[in-house]
Amino acid sequence: MQPLKSMASVPSIVSPFVELKSLSKTGISLGKRGEDLACSYLKRHGLKIIQRNYRQKSGEIDIVCRDQSYIVFVEVKTRKSLRYGLPYEAVTQKKQAQISRVALDYLTRHKCLNHAVRFDVVSIVVTGDGNADIEHLRDCFDAVL
Repeated sequence: MQPLKSMASVPSIVSPFVELKSLSKTGISLGKRGEDLACSYLKRHGLKIIQRNYRQKSGEIDIVCRDQSYIVFVEVKTRKSLRYGLPYEAVTQKKQAQISRVALDYLTRHKCLNHAVRFDVVSIVVTGDGNADIEHLRDCFDAVL
């Protein structure tokens, strides 16, 4: 299994703070709100959302999208603080393997095995003032099977 690619080699796009409505008032979970923010961010940057929350017995992929000729599998990690580290650091080798297995299932079921594939992570930190800092790590890891 492979660790995340060196952060020095992973292209990252950091978005300025995005206004975020109070999570407690809306009743929306932090994870769901993070996925909503990630989808909006990805659309604004030219990616086309194909599916959200693709689930199989072995796991789930948060977002499946297209970026030109690539099918992109996106893992979204959202945190309210950095107490336990940066959100993307939670994408462990075990999680990478799980995402890779589900991605292979998706590609097989949708007859897309010949397409170029990329694994991205969208890392979101929700701040106390109601904003969110979004970082998009493209091509963050290779498939782990």
